[in-house]
Amino acid sequence: MRWGLTVPLTGVPLRDHRDLISELYDLGYTDLWSAEVAGADAFTPLVLASEWDDRLRLGTAVVPVHTRGPAALAMSAAALADLAPGRFVLGIGASSETIVTGWNGIAYDPPLARTRDVLRFLRQAFAGEKVDGSFDSFTINRFRLEKAPDVPPAIMLAALRPQMLRLAAREADGAITNWLSAEDVRQVRAELGPGKELAARIFVCVTEDAEMARNIGRYLIATYLTVPGYAAFHDWLGRADLMKPMREAWSTGNRNAAMAAIPDHLVDALIVHGTPAECQSHINRYIENGLDTPIIATLPTATPLLQTAQSLAPNRRTPLRGD
Repeated sequence: MRWGLTVPLTGVPLRDHRDLISELYDLGYTDLWSAEVAGADAFTPLVLASEWDDRLRLGTAVVPVHTRGPAALAMSAAALADLAPGRFVLGIGASSETIVTGWNGIAYDPPLARTRDVLRFLRQAFAGEKVDGSFDSFTINRFRLEKAPDVPPAIMLAALRPQMLRLAAREADGAITNWLSAEDVRQVRAELGPGKELAARIFVCVTEDAEMARNIGRYLIATYLTVPGYAAFHDWLGRADLMKPMREAWSTGNRNAAMAAIPDHLVDALIVHGTPAECQSHINRYIENGLDTPIIATLPTATPLLQTAQSLAPNRRTPLRGD
Protein backbone atom coordinates (compact mmCIF):
# COMPACT_ATOMS: atom_id res chain seq x y z
CA MET A 1 0.00 0.00 0.00
CA ARG A 2 1.24 3.47 -0.88
CA TRP A 3 0.95 6.40 1.53
CA GLY A 4 2.03 9.81 0.31
CA LEU A 5 2.59 13.28 1.77
CA THR A 6 2.46 16.66 0.05
CA VAL A 7 5.58 18.80 0.44
CA PRO A 8 6.46 21.43 1.31
CA LEU A 9 4.24 21.68 4.36
CA THR A 10 2.43 25.03 4.40
CA GLY A 11 4.45 27.68 6.20
CA VAL A 12 7.41 25.38 6.93
CA PRO A 13 10.64 26.55 5.21
CA LEU A 14 12.08 24.02 2.79
CA ARG A 15 15.33 23.85 4.76
CA ASP A 16 13.39 22.72 7.84
CA HIS A 17 11.96 19.62 6.13
CA ARG A 18 15.14 17.57 6.28
CA ASP A 19 14.55 15.81 9.61
CA LEU A 20 10.95 15.00 8.75
CA ILE A 21 11.75 13.66 5.29
CA SER A 22 14.58 11.55 6.68
CA GLU A 23 12.17 9.69 8.98
CA LEU A 24 9.08 9.38 6.73
CA TYR A 25 9.93 6.02 5.22
CA ASP A 26 10.45 4.44 8.65
CA LEU A 27 7.11 5.92 9.72
CA GLY A 28 5.37 4.10 6.86
CA TYR A 29 5.21 6.75 4.15
CA THR A 30 6.16 5.54 0.68
CA ASP A 31 5.79 8.74 -1.38
CA LEU A 32 6.48 12.47 -1.42
CA TRP A 33 4.53 14.60 -3.87
CA SER A 34 5.06 18.28 -4.59
CA ALA A 35 2.61 20.81 -6.00
CA GLU A 36 3.04 23.96 -8.07
CA VAL A 37 0.66 26.87 -7.56
CA ALA A 38 2.11 30.06 -6.07
CA GLY A 39 4.65 28.73 -3.58
CA ALA A 40 7.60 26.46 -4.27
CA ASP A 41 8.02 25.11 -7.78
CA ALA A 42 7.32 21.42 -8.26
CA PHE A 43 10.93 20.26 -8.68
CA THR A 44 13.00 21.95 -5.95
CA PRO A 45 11.40 20.21 -2.92
CA LEU A 46 11.93 16.84 -4.61
CA VAL A 47 15.54 17.59 -5.51
CA LEU A 48 16.21 18.26 -1.83
CA ALA A 49 14.29 15.16 -0.80
CA SER A 50 16.32 13.02 -3.20
CA GLU A 51 19.43 13.98 -1.23
CA TRP A 52 17.83 13.50 2.19
CA ASP A 53 16.33 10.04 1.57
CA ASP A 54 16.99 7.35 -1.02
CA ARG A 55 13.89 5.21 -0.43
CA LEU A 56 10.82 7.39 -0.94
CA ARG A 57 9.16 7.66 -4.34
CA LEU A 58 9.08 11.28 -5.52
CA GLY A 59 6.32 12.76 -7.68
CA THR A 60 5.07 16.07 -9.02
CA ALA A 61 1.35 16.70 -8.64
CA VAL A 62 1.45 18.50 -10.89
CA VAL A 63 3.65 20.47 -13.28
CA PRO A 64 1.53 22.66 -15.61
CA VAL A 65 2.03 21.81 -19.28
CA HIS A 66 1.67 25.44 -20.42
CA THR A 67 4.10 27.31 -18.17
CA ARG A 68 7.31 25.63 -19.36
CA GLY A 69 8.32 24.86 -22.89
CA PRO A 70 8.34 21.12 -23.65
CA ALA A 71 12.14 21.01 -23.80
CA ALA A 72 12.58 22.87 -20.50
CA LEU A 73 10.10 20.52 -18.85
CA ALA A 74 11.94 17.48 -20.22
CA MET A 75 15.28 18.79 -18.94
CA SER A 76 14.00 19.41 -15.41
CA ALA A 77 12.36 16.00 -15.29
CA ALA A 78 15.43 14.25 -16.67
CA ALA A 79 17.64 15.87 -14.03
CA LEU A 80 15.39 14.66 -11.21
CA ALA A 81 15.13 11.21 -12.78
CA ASP A 82 18.93 11.11 -12.74
CA LEU A 83 19.00 12.04 -9.04
CA ALA A 84 16.37 9.44 -8.11
CA PRO A 85 16.52 6.68 -10.75
CA GLY A 86 13.42 4.53 -10.70
CA ARG A 87 11.86 6.62 -7.93
CA PHE A 88 10.55 9.64 -9.82
CA VAL A 89 7.04 10.11 -11.24
CA LEU A 90 6.36 13.12 -13.43
CA GLY A 91 2.80 14.31 -12.95
CA ILE A 92 1.70 16.86 -15.55
CA GLY A 93 -1.57 18.68 -16.06
CA ALA A 94 -3.40 21.55 -17.69
CA SER A 95 -3.59 23.67 -14.50
CA SER A 96 -5.99 26.61 -14.91
CA GLU A 97 -6.38 29.75 -17.00
CA THR A 98 -5.83 31.84 -13.87
CA ILE A 99 -2.36 30.38 -13.33
CA VAL A 100 -1.35 30.06 -16.97
CA THR A 101 -2.66 33.33 -18.40
CA GLY A 102 -3.45 35.48 -15.40
CA TRP A 103 -0.21 34.83 -13.52
CA ASN A 104 2.20 33.88 -16.30
CA GLY A 105 0.91 35.78 -19.33
CA ILE A 106 0.83 32.63 -21.47
CA ALA A 107 -2.03 31.70 -23.79
CA TYR A 108 -4.13 28.86 -22.44
CA ASP A 109 -4.17 26.36 -25.29
CA PRO A 110 -6.98 23.79 -25.32
CA PRO A 111 -6.01 21.74 -22.27
CA LEU A 112 -6.64 18.24 -23.62
CA ALA A 113 -4.60 18.77 -26.79
CA ARG A 114 -1.75 20.51 -24.98
CA THR A 115 -1.53 17.82 -22.31
CA ARG A 116 -1.64 15.03 -24.91
CA ASP A 117 1.06 16.69 -27.03
CA VAL A 118 3.39 17.32 -24.09
CA LEU A 119 2.91 13.72 -22.97
CA ARG A 120 3.85 12.41 -26.42
CA PHE A 121 6.82 14.77 -26.67
CA LEU A 122 8.13 13.64 -23.27
CA ARG A 123 7.87 9.97 -24.18
CA GLN A 124 10.08 10.58 -27.21
CA ALA A 125 12.52 12.80 -25.34
CA PHE A 126 12.95 10.40 -22.41
CA ALA A 127 13.65 7.60 -24.88
CA GLY A 128 16.63 9.60 -26.19
CA GLU A 129 15.00 10.33 -29.54
CA LYS A 130 15.47 13.49 -31.55
CA VAL A 131 12.11 15.24 -31.57
CA ASP A 132 11.52 17.17 -34.74
CA GLY A 133 8.14 18.10 -36.11
CA SER A 134 4.69 19.49 -35.51
CA PHE A 135 2.25 18.54 -32.80
CA ASP A 136 -1.25 19.97 -32.77
CA SER A 137 -0.38 22.64 -30.20
CA PHE A 138 3.33 23.35 -30.87
CA THR A 139 6.23 22.61 -33.20
CA ILE A 140 9.60 21.25 -32.09
CA ASN A 141 12.75 21.72 -34.16
CA ARG A 142 15.46 19.10 -33.67
CA PHE A 143 15.49 18.71 -29.88
CA ARG A 144 17.29 15.88 -28.13
CA LEU A 145 18.14 15.58 -24.45
CA GLU A 146 21.89 15.73 -23.89
CA LYS A 147 21.47 12.71 -21.60
CA ALA A 148 18.25 10.77 -21.58
CA PRO A 149 17.35 9.26 -18.18
CA ASP A 150 18.75 5.79 -17.55
CA VAL A 151 15.33 5.01 -16.07
CA PRO A 152 12.65 7.12 -17.78
CA PRO A 153 10.19 8.49 -15.24
CA ALA A 154 6.63 7.30 -15.19
CA ILE A 155 4.27 9.99 -16.47
CA MET A 156 0.87 10.55 -14.85
CA LEU A 157 -1.80 13.02 -15.90
CA ALA A 158 -3.88 15.32 -13.76
CA ALA A 159 -7.38 14.23 -14.71
CA LEU A 160 -10.79 15.30 -13.46
CA ARG A 161 -13.22 14.24 -16.17
CA PRO A 162 -13.75 11.44 -18.69
CA GLN A 163 -11.71 12.75 -21.63
CA MET A 164 -8.55 13.31 -19.60
CA LEU A 165 -9.04 10.09 -17.65
CA ARG A 166 -9.36 8.18 -20.91
CA LEU A 167 -6.19 9.84 -22.24
CA ALA A 168 -4.40 8.77 -19.07
CA ALA A 169 -5.71 5.23 -19.53
CA ARG A 170 -4.54 5.08 -23.16
CA GLU A 171 -1.16 6.81 -23.07
CA ALA A 172 0.04 7.60 -19.53
CA ASP A 173 1.06 5.52 -16.53
CA GLY A 174 -1.82 6.69 -14.41
CA ALA A 175 -3.96 9.62 -13.30
CA ILE A 176 -3.80 12.13 -10.47
CA THR A 177 -7.02 13.64 -9.24
CA ASN A 178 -8.06 16.10 -6.57
CA TRP A 179 -11.03 17.36 -4.55
CA LEU A 180 -13.11 14.21 -4.44
CA SER A 181 -14.78 12.16 -1.73
CA ALA A 182 -14.01 8.57 -0.88
CA GLU A 183 -17.24 7.54 -2.61
CA ASP A 184 -16.33 9.55 -5.74
CA VAL A 185 -13.28 7.33 -6.24
CA ARG A 186 -15.50 4.57 -7.65
CA GLN A 187 -16.72 6.81 -10.49
CA VAL A 188 -13.23 8.06 -11.33
CA ARG A 189 -11.77 4.54 -11.19
CA ALA A 190 -14.50 3.22 -13.48
CA GLU A 191 -13.57 5.82 -16.10
CA LEU A 192 -9.82 5.24 -15.77
CA GLY A 193 -10.22 1.48 -15.78
CA PRO A 194 -8.07 -1.18 -14.13
CA GLY A 195 -4.32 -1.53 -14.41
CA LYS A 196 -3.41 2.16 -14.17
CA GLU A 197 -2.31 3.90 -11.00
CA LEU A 198 -4.83 6.32 -9.51
CA ALA A 199 -3.50 8.92 -7.07
CA ALA A 200 -5.43 11.67 -5.32
CA ARG A 201 -4.52 14.61 -3.15
CA ILE A 202 -6.61 14.44 0.03
CA PHE A 203 -6.95 17.45 2.32
CA VAL A 204 -6.58 16.44 5.95
CA CYS A 205 -7.23 18.57 9.04
CA VAL A 206 -6.18 16.77 12.23
CA THR A 207 -8.35 18.28 14.94
CA GLU A 208 -11.25 17.31 17.15
CA ASP A 209 -12.71 20.79 16.67
CA ALA A 210 -15.17 19.96 13.89
CA GLU A 211 -16.37 23.56 13.61
CA MET A 212 -12.85 24.83 12.97
CA ALA A 213 -12.19 22.08 10.41
CA ARG A 214 -15.45 22.85 8.61
CA ASN A 215 -14.71 26.57 8.52
CA ILE A 216 -11.34 25.86 6.93
CA GLY A 217 -13.01 23.44 4.55
CA ARG A 218 -15.74 25.89 3.52
CA TYR A 219 -13.16 28.51 2.63
CA LEU A 220 -11.17 26.05 0.51
CA ILE A 221 -14.24 24.58 -1.19
CA ALA A 222 -15.63 28.01 -2.10
CA THR A 223 -12.24 29.10 -3.41
CA TYR A 224 -11.41 26.01 -5.45
CA LEU A 225 -14.70 24.51 -6.55
CA THR A 226 -15.92 27.72 -8.19
CA VAL A 227 -12.99 27.47 -10.65
CA PRO A 228 -14.46 26.25 -13.97
CA GLY A 229 -12.47 23.01 -14.18
CA TYR A 230 -13.37 21.91 -10.68
CA ALA A 231 -16.96 23.08 -11.08
CA ALA A 232 -17.32 20.90 -14.18
CA PHE A 233 -15.72 17.99 -12.30
CA HIS A 234 -18.33 18.17 -9.55
CA ASP A 235 -21.11 18.57 -12.08
CA TRP A 236 -19.92 15.27 -13.55
CA LEU A 237 -19.86 13.77 -10.06
CA GLY A 238 -23.51 14.78 -9.66
CA ARG A 239 -23.24 17.85 -7.39
CA ALA A 240 -24.49 20.61 -9.72
CA ASP A 241 -27.68 21.27 -7.71
CA LEU A 242 -25.93 20.95 -4.35
CA MET A 243 -23.31 23.53 -5.30
CA LYS A 244 -25.59 25.93 -7.16
CA PRO A 245 -26.27 28.24 -4.15
CA MET A 246 -22.54 28.50 -3.40
CA ARG A 247 -21.69 29.30 -7.01
CA GLU A 248 -24.42 31.90 -7.36
CA ALA A 249 -23.31 33.72 -4.20
CA TRP A 250 -19.66 33.55 -5.26
CA SER A 251 -20.45 34.97 -8.69
CA THR A 252 -22.00 38.07 -7.09
CA GLY A 253 -18.94 38.62 -4.91
CA ASN A 254 -20.67 37.56 -1.69
CA ARG A 255 -17.94 35.30 -0.33
CA ASN A 256 -19.51 34.87 3.12
CA ALA A 257 -22.84 33.78 1.65
CA ALA A 258 -21.02 31.36 -0.65
CA MET A 259 -19.28 29.69 2.28
CA ALA A 260 -22.48 29.63 4.33
CA ALA A 261 -24.23 27.81 1.47
CA ILE A 262 -21.94 24.80 1.74
CA PRO A 263 -23.58 22.08 3.86
CA ASP A 264 -21.69 20.26 6.60
CA HIS A 265 -22.05 16.89 4.90
CA LEU A 266 -20.26 18.16 1.79
CA VAL A 267 -17.37 19.52 3.85
CA ASP A 268 -17.16 16.24 5.76
CA ALA A 269 -17.01 14.32 2.47
CA LEU A 270 -14.27 16.44 0.88
CA ILE A 271 -12.17 17.39 3.92
CA VAL A 272 -10.84 14.62 6.15
CA HIS A 273 -10.87 15.72 9.80
CA GLY A 274 -10.87 14.30 13.31
CA THR A 275 -8.28 12.53 15.42
CA PRO A 276 -5.28 10.96 13.65
CA ALA A 277 -6.93 7.54 13.89
CA GLU A 278 -10.22 8.87 12.49
CA CYS A 279 -8.37 10.58 9.64
CA GLN A 280 -6.45 7.40 8.82
CA SER A 281 -9.69 5.44 8.77
CA HIS A 282 -11.29 7.97 6.39
CA ILE A 283 -8.26 7.90 4.08
CA ASN A 284 -8.44 4.10 4.01
CA ARG A 285 -11.98 4.36 2.62
CA TYR A 286 -10.50 6.03 -0.46
CA ILE A 287 -8.17 3.06 -0.88
CA GLU A 288 -11.01 0.56 -0.40
CA ASN A 289 -12.92 2.27 -3.22
CA GLY A 290 -10.09 1.98 -5.75
CA LEU A 291 -7.46 4.61 -4.96
CA ASP A 292 -3.88 3.37 -5.20
CA THR A 293 -2.01 6.36 -3.80
CA PRO A 294 -3.42 8.80 -1.25
CA ILE A 295 -1.43 12.05 -1.23
CA ILE A 296 -2.08 13.69 2.13
CA ALA A 297 -2.15 17.50 2.17
CA THR A 298 -2.08 18.62 5.79
CA LEU A 299 -4.14 21.68 6.70
CA PRO A 300 -2.97 24.07 9.43
CA THR A 301 -4.37 23.78 12.96
CA ALA A 302 -2.98 24.65 16.40
CA THR A 303 -0.75 21.57 16.11
CA PRO A 304 2.52 22.08 14.20
CA LEU A 305 2.29 20.57 10.72
CA LEU A 306 5.48 18.56 11.25
CA GLN A 307 3.80 16.80 14.17
CA THR A 308 0.58 16.42 12.18
CA ALA A 309 2.44 14.67 9.34
CA GLN A 310 4.06 12.33 11.84
CA SER A 311 0.71 11.57 13.48
CA LEU A 312 -0.83 10.46 10.17
CA ALA A 313 1.91 7.97 9.37
CA PRO A 314 0.93 4.28 9.28
CA ASN A 315 3.77 3.37 11.66
CA ARG A 316 3.48 6.41 13.91
CA ARG A 317 4.92 5.92 17.37
CA THR A 318 3.59 8.88 19.33
CA PRO A 319 -0.13 9.67 19.00
CA LEU A 320 -1.39 13.19 19.48
CA ARG A 321 -3.37 14.04 22.59
CA GLY A 322 -6.95 12.89 22.20
CA ASP A 323 -6.14 10.16 19.66
